[in-house]
Amino acid sequence: MADSEHSSSNETSTYTQEETSEETKHEFSEDEETLIIRMFNLVGERWALIAGRIPGRTAEEIEKYWTTRYSTSE
Repeated sequence: MADSEHSSSNETSTYTQEETSEETKHEFSEDEETLIIRMFNLVGERWALIAGRIPGRTAEEIEKYWTTRYSTSE
C-alpha cells in the first residue's frame, strides 16, 4: 500500500513540474512579441515562417500565442 501511495505522489510531482515548464515556455519576451507583430503584419498567418525568426520557438507556440492574445471572436 505504501508503494502505491508513493507512486501517486511522484506522478503528481512530475505533472506539476511539466505544467510549470509548459507555462514558462509560453511566456514571450517583449522583443519576441514585437517581432511576432511585425512579422504577422508582413506575412500574415505563416506561423512557421515567423517561428523561423525566433530561435527556440515552434510554429504551434507562435500560433497559440497569437490566437490567445490577439484573436477577436465576433
